[in-house]
Formats: sequence, C-alpha cells, structure tokens
Amino acid sequence: MQELKQLDKTTLRLTEISNSRVFVNKYKGYEIGSLPPKFAFIYNEDNDQEGITEWFNFKGLTYIRI
Repeated sequence: MQELKQLDKTTLRLTEISNSRVFVNKYKGYEIGSLPPKFAFIYNEDNDQEGITEWFNFKGLTYIRI
C-alpha cells in the first residue's frame, strides 16, 4: 500500500508499506525553471559528480527525492 501526502506547497511524503516494512521518502517539487544544476545527467567526469536521474511530475511540478 502506498500513501502520498502533501506536506506543504512543494513537499510530498510517500509512505509505502510492504511485507511488514515501512518506507518513507520525502520529495521536493521544483518548477521547470528552478531545477537544480545536476538534474537529468548521469555522471560528470570533470567534477566527479553524480546527477539526478530519478524524478516524477505531479500537479505541474517536478519532484526529486530529498
């Protein structure tokens, strides 16, 4: 079972219950012009930096796990 709860205007909490385990993740929503610089790339060799490769869109915002 999954439960999605909006904590404020740009923050969501996703709670998943599976086999007696509870997983809680928080997500922050961004408008398309304010996405973080490491959004949507896998790896930057120059800076040795991982990118953000997982997100979802909901109600006009792009949500990234925090």
